[in-house]
Amino acid sequence: RVAVVGAGVSGLAATKCCLDEGLEPTCFEQSQDLGGLWRYTEHIEAGRPSLYPSVISNTSKEMSAFSDFPFPEHFPVFLPNALLLDYLRRYAEHFGLREHIRFGTTVVSIRKRPDFATTGQWNVVTEAGGKQTSDVFDAVMVCSGNFWEPSLPLQCFPGIERFRGQYFHSRQYKHPDVFQGKRVLVVGMGNSGVDIAVEASRVAAKVTISTSRGAWLLSRVFERGYPWDMILNTRLMSLIKTNLPGPLSWWLINYKVNRWFNHENYGLQPEKSWLVREPVLNDDLPSYILTGRITIKPGVKEFKDNSVLFHNCPEEEPIDMVVFCTGYLVSFPFLEESVVRVENKHASLYKYVFPTHLQKPTLAVLGLIKPLGAIMPVAEMQARWVSRVFKGLCQLPSQSVMEKEVNEKKKNQVQWFGLTFDEVLKTEWLVYLDTLASFIGAKPSVLGLLCTDPWLALTIFFGPCSPYQYRLGGPGRWEGARQAILTQWDRVLKPTRTRVPAGSSSPFPSLLIVVGFLLLLAAVIFGF
Repeated sequence: RVAVVGAGVSGLAATKCCLDEGLEPTCFEQSQDLGGLWRYTEHIEAGRPSLYPSVISNTSKEMSAFSDFPFPEHFPVFLPNALLLDYLRRYAEHFGLREHIRFGTTVVSIRKRPDFATTGQWNVVTEAGGKQTSDVFDAVMVCSGNFWEPSLPLQCFPGIERFRGQYFHSRQYKHPDVFQGKRVLVVGMGNSGVDIAVEASRVAAKVTISTSRGAWLLSRVFERGYPWDMILNTRLMSLIKTNLPGPLSWWLINYKVNRWFNHENYGLQPEKSWLVREPVLNDDLPSYILTGRITIKPGVKEFKDNSVLFHNCPEEEPIDMVVFCTGYLVSFPFLEESVVRVENKHASLYKYVFPTHLQKPTLAVLGLIKPLGAIMPVAEMQARWVSRVFKGLCQLPSQSVMEKEVNEKKKNQVQWFGLTFDEVLKTEWLVYLDTLASFIGAKPSVLGLLCTDPWLALTIFFGPCSPYQYRLGGPGRWEGARQAILTQWDRVLKPTRTRVPAGSSSPFPSLLIVVGFLLLLAAVIFGF
């Protein structure tokens, strides 16, 4: 019996993967419906993520799909939140997940049983309709997310206590009409910060973004009009980035992101451009900067009564309203602190999933990761691995080996708004997926396929690393995986080619067939 906490993206994947392995999942969801982050509500609900209605996915549908359940071909390439929620409901319906979800049920506490050292079991206390119930589970998957407890470190902003205007965290934002005629300051330049700044600039008198670190900005529409992640997240690109000398690899990244526009000219150049950070996805910001609707400023030095002073800027900027886009805390209120150690607002977990110190590996945290790519395939791969660990089919390394890896990654942490971010966490989406897939025997063998199915091998290596690749073989093999890979570009172009008949759908030239073998052999020499 496995307890799954939360029925969002990670919770649905966890429930489905448990069923695939013959386990008995019970998913506890405190609200009355599934969807987690992607279920919009007009009112902010305690303990739940809060979404503004204009949110659109930053990753394309082909790269975001669960590995054995493609998005409908008529869905747009990047999805409004309502359509993504529709997809999650289709997924739950298709695999019969709803009958395993207890809605309106809050997890109050999860505690080790007295005989945990031998059984690995947990006491799970839940509450529904004002009544508490205690159950025993053999394992637990924590899928509660980390976008519900805002971080508002006001101590980092001198003078905020005397600021006479209005300020709030981005979690409270719903509609831009609150900014009508106001002079607005947005503190922080993540995806939410830029989205809110762009929306505010359409009705506000003036909008300023304050960022101490800058950011790489990507458009969803990338080279030759194709989705950014289907061009950047390929095995060829990953091979280049991980095998080139550091300076050459960073030069390549800088070159790629600056082809759209020169970040330095727009005041966006990251403070330490050689560090790989999560890029910001927005299609409008450069033009809004060009037209003066948005101004980029350095970090906040001090707030005054009706103005703000920025670092290295002598003049005060008059403002009426501040939106703090300063991230979220990592919190597990139903767990004892000794179970998942959160130090400096950072959870220490092996492969960002397993606590390293438990006597039995029967508790896992899913989705607590910020990859440079879609989260849904990552959460699903974590669930596939975890369910096989719970079943005893996969073994974890020794505690000392796991702790050594976690401590190594701690050395690469940086501080931002009082939050701790793990830079290693944000390096290679594909490498992380491949690592977990190799644990369960689902990593595709490009060289093996080259002998048996050369066109598929070339498509996998040079084309986008879509999640279907991880269903070609191994446990959970899906018969439709090959066809899904070979038709992925058809599903990308279907919703956009609405005036002209569809022609060749692959962005890769036919010359690929001729030179592909030579390039792939060269890749082998590099140690792929």
